[in-house]
Amino acid sequence: MEEMARLAATYGFPMVVALFLLVRLEKRLTELTDAINKMCYCVERMEVTKK
Repeated sequence: MEEMARLAATYGFPMVVALFLLVRLEKRLTELTDAINKMCYCVERMEVTKK
């Protein structure tokens, strides 16, 4: 917690919050990217079977 306070003092509160959210949401963004890629693959397969 002291490190977060030191970072906020050094870089400013908005930068620290943005960095925290980026690190925290990185896993979810990766999972969403994987889900979108799988969905695209499934849609492509459905289109091929319709032809």
